[in-house]
Amino acid sequence: MTVIVTPVQQLLVFARLQTRSCAFAVALLSGMALSTLAPRLPVARYDLLLVYGLLLTLVFRLRGWETGRDVAVIAVCHAIGLAFELVKVAHGSWSYPEPAALKIAGVPLYGGFLYAAVGSYVCRAWRLMELELVRYRPWATATVAAAIYANFFTHHWLPDVRWPLAALLAVVTAGTSVRFSVGDARYRMPLLFSFALIGFFLWLAENIATYLGAWRYPYQLQEWHPVSFDKFGAWSLLISVTFVLVAATRRRADPA
Repeated sequence: MTVIVTPVQQLLVFARLQTRSCAFAVALLSGMALSTLAPRLPVARYDLLLVYGLLLTLVFRLRGWETGRDVAVIAVCHAIGLAFELVKVAHGSWSYPEPAALKIAGVPLYGGFLYAAVGSYVCRAWRLMELELVRYRPWATATVAAAIYANFFTHHWLPDVRWPLAALLAVVTAGTSVRFSVGDARYRMPLLFSFALIGFFLWLAENIATYLGAWRYPYQLQEWHPVSFDKFGAWSLLISVTFVLVAATRRRADPA
């Protein structure tokens, strides 16, 4: 007997897989939300969030929701994120207004978990949706992703070349697509389009995080305002860095 799966059913399955992939990020944001309701404690909220993030990582590993390879990628994302935060906070791009004992140059150590959550999402989505890369150019894509990451530092002293780099990213990913499973069906999506989709949802998550006081842009210090929409473009570029890291730990891409 042939089972007919409707588009709505496929969409629901896709939503469930995405929710599972976002489990670490959802748990992290939920912890931030709950921390705003906690009574005043002798330990700073930012320090508690660091402990919470470490416990989350441990729970996900012990439950088998993250592999040892995933945790290694997440740790690298955490380190890369902290380096990014140190430069940006030093230049006043945003700030962490609350006190914390575990703070370096104005950046609480928990800040790297925001990038770790993105790494967790990519790792889990890759596994749960059985991702395969088609016509992926690993060295070219990695080189452009590294340049994109570097530009977010150097544009404070040198000309900002994010738009030329965005065009270059489009060139090196032209013809590259992602195959993924939703139930028994296989789909295909251009890699660059997946970066844009993820970037949009990261921009939404950033709005939630800043509303919860995870960090604040200068224009949010007195009263919260939505995060500028140009951050959507920034996230769409930055996700390439995480993607390249995760792709390097997976099997060779399908050349067909």
